[in-house]
Amino acid sequence: MPEHDYIQELVEILARLRAPDGCPWDREQTHATLKEYLAEESAEFFDAVDAGDDREMCDELGDLLLQIVFHCQIARERGAFDIQDAARAICEKMKRRHPHVFGDVKVSGIGEVYANWEVIKREEKRHDASRKSAIGGVPRNLPALHRAHKMLKKAAKAGFDWSDMESALAKVEEELCEVRKAVAERDDRALREEIGDLLLATANLSRRQDWVAEELLGEALRKFETRFHKIEKLAADGGTDLRACTKPELLALWRRAKETPA
Repeated sequence: MPEHDYIQELVEILARLRAPDGCPWDREQTHATLKEYLAEESAEFFDAVDAGDDREMCDELGDLLLQIVFHCQIARERGAFDIQDAARAICEKMKRRHPHVFGDVKVSGIGEVYANWEVIKREEKRHDASRKSAIGGVPRNLPALHRAHKMLKKAAKAGFDWSDMESALAKVEEELCEVRKAVAERDDRALREEIGDLLLATANLSRRQDWVAEELLGEALRKFETRFHKIEKLAADGGTDLRACTKPELLALWRRAKETPA
């Protein structure tokens, strides 16, 4: 007895939900309104990966698959493409980008595989105007720090980079001075811009070490979250509402949280 085709069933479910007598919420969704859900489901899958939770990974991949089928159904209704077109496109792309597996190209190792991959990608995108720039081809909807890493890396390959770590660090210090100046002048417009420049300079400092600033900020946030939970517990253990603490009391709790083993 053949296995049940759950992917086809999911396609049929989405078609039913989007039908004239289907679900009002599902019917009014568009590619644009669904963007936030695809991003959220991706983040939840990443959390499951970090937790090493197979059950959660399976569940979250199902949620991601739902989003993919949802977008394909909307596109099908527009007469643009359907899930089979999307699947065919990626199958063709994977075979095209792996000529050492599906063709007669010989490679000696991962380095050659990567080099061939980049050449093939450039050939695929040669008619894309955005790819003509040395820093083109970086998705605009990537998280900003991740996008900064990729764009700065491309700029460095084109020769636009600081000569050494000290020069990159000096740029961070320069931008910090600009932030201080904007604060002193109470210029909110300039302050907004200078904070952005400071973040970019810091992302570049990280990039020079081949570290993605997005990941470093994530690690810092996890550390902050752990310590903040500790000060909440310390305050509660002392019979104090954290929101009622004075600034000196909060700083004292923070110092204790930093000194407490994880």
